[in-house]
Amino acid sequence: MRIVLVGPPGAGKGTQAALLAQTLSIPHISTGDLFRANISQGTELGQKAQEYMRAGRLVPDEVTIGMAKDRMDQADAEGGFLLDGFPRNLAQAEALDGILKDEKLSLDAVLDLEVEEDEVVKRIAGRRMCRKDSSHIFHVEYSPSKESGVCDVCGGELYQREDDREDTVRKRLEVYHNETEPIIDYYKAQGLVTTLSALGAVADVTKRALAALGREDAAA
Repeated sequence: MRIVLVGPPGAGKGTQAALLAQTLSIPHISTGDLFRANISQGTELGQKAQEYMRAGRLVPDEVTIGMAKDRMDQADAEGGFLLDGFPRNLAQAEALDGILKDEKLSLDAVLDLEVEEDEVVKRIAGRRMCRKDSSHIFHVEYSPSKESGVCDVCGGELYQREDDREDTVRKRLEVYHNETEPIIDYYKAQGLVTTLSALGAVADVTKRALAALGREDAAA
């Protein structure tokens, strides 16, 4: 299956993408992983991306599209893939259609994870990370530490990242509404979109997604 997963920051795309890809035995292709891999391997596209990033500029669509195409051309993606974070705008969505059309392929589904803006802000702004080990993550409401401001695992100080502050989160949401949301209507016109609630337990959201894909059997 060839799937695109979309949704606002804080909707749980990364978690669901990894679970769905594993369940369906297809590669999870995320924009973040593409950038990290190309930069660490010193590819031509990675070098170009790094130049823009060092200058504090947005990486052009053609660079991101090139990375995605190279990844989709790899052997493990022949039977399908799950795209997470790509496409992020209409230009990238149209480019993806062109890439697939050239290979006489098409998308099977676009899953739109839906969550209200206030819930997104609550999810992200409530996160606290450990200064000693960033893999230790807590939430002031959903998974608080036993002692306020102190990591349960190593005793490190818990803090709120700049990216997780409410004003920053709302700016990220604005970018999502302006740049990424239009691709949902683009794919709706192709009859590909299923909108799913991203609320509830992780396993419940995964079950909804698999049902939308007609793969309830895989949830067992």
